[in-house]
Amino acid sequence: MAKTARRPLLGGLAAMAAMAGRAAAQPAGETTRIGALFPFTGPLALLGDEHFRGLELAAEERNAAGGLLGKPIRLVRGDAADAAQAQAELKRLIGPERALAVFGTCASPLSFAATQAAELQGVPYVELGAVADPITDRGFRFLFRICPRATEIGRLGVEAVADLLAPAWGKPAEALKIAVLHEDSLYGQSVAAAQEAQLKARGLTLAEKLGYPARGIEWAPVIQRMRGIGAEVLLQTGYQNDILLLYRGMREAGWMPRMLVGAGAGYSLTDTAHAVGPDFEGTLNVDVPQSEVNDRLAPGVKPFIEAYRKRYGSDPRSGHSLSNLVGARAAFDAIQRAAQPDRERIRAALAATDVAEGATANGWGIRFDEKGQNQRARPLLLQWQGGRQVAVAPGDAAVAPLRARMGVVG
Repeated sequence: MAKTARRPLLGGLAAMAAMAGRAAAQPAGETTRIGALFPFTGPLALLGDEHFRGLELAAEERNAAGGLLGKPIRLVRGDAADAAQAQAELKRLIGPERALAVFGTCASPLSFAATQAAELQGVPYVELGAVADPITDRGFRFLFRICPRATEIGRLGVEAVADLLAPAWGKPAEALKIAVLHEDSLYGQSVAAAQEAQLKARGLTLAEKLGYPARGIEWAPVIQRMRGIGAEVLLQTGYQNDILLLYRGMREAGWMPRMLVGAGAGYSLTDTAHAVGPDFEGTLNVDVPQSEVNDRLAPGVKPFIEAYRKRYGSDPRSGHSLSNLVGARAAFDAIQRAAQPDRERIRAALAATDVAEGATANGWGIRFDEKGQNQRARPLLLQWQGGRQVAVAPGDAAVAPLRARMGVVG
């Protein structure tokens, strides 16, 4: 297997920080064209744009170092506002736009559709952020996913309840009443299934499991139901808009659980925290490493934040841009190792990627199994404290102790 040293993956941060804006558009024959398929419009546009920024930074860094396969990278954007559009845009990117490979998509339903179309065309697809297990369970040859699966996210959320919250509350974990609430797309279904399986394996009480349409949920009766059954912990999987409505509904009802544990996506966005306000304090979240994480685990976070600020004029809106940067860097390295713009050679180079844990900016390693799933990406347990999202577990990632209750401390 091709080994990738620690220094090249971390050392590029200095070059990235020195870069000036985007590379100028060039004719197709003078660039290496890479498809960037994300939801740039619609309810997931903010999340999609934050994912894209990580890819964009990686491409600009690579261009500053000489480009890819001897030519500057040109990112060709495709707007995946829904599953049908994701497939249509994928076909446009690999057809008229002649993209050598495609990177995306941040949302599981979009990825599931787009990756199927890419597989049929024999085009390498690098999934940077969509977590649903069924995406890679199909065993596609040309699909490579950098981020963790829903299984790992669900497992860590349940472990937090059983191993951290229950002892802090002085209560047996088996006695806690836990509810699973999830939006009913592939993303929510996959995380909720993992949570349910882990609750069963740990012998914990699943008091309620409820899926809902993200765009049509009436939260008042759901919250009344949670109050009625005495739910102490909510394991909730959702996007930004339904999260906002859930918290608004809980505030209006004058009820909150002892703890709410989110599953990435909207729970990682600073915009969500700002929109909800003080009620978001103490909320736990399981997701990719964010900005506040132990330097020993993720040594490239601070340089990344500096580069991001220089490029976009603000702090990262979530850690997804960092994880997308990490994944894009590794994929660009693989394409360079392929040495030719040949899709089968690129597929083989991606499959041979072997990056040790701790050798990337966010602490991940990268090695794909036979299904194309990265086996060295792990989520962290995070908590919103003082308006910031900080790592609280596992111990090697933590920068703050876990608070066992929600609400403003003081």
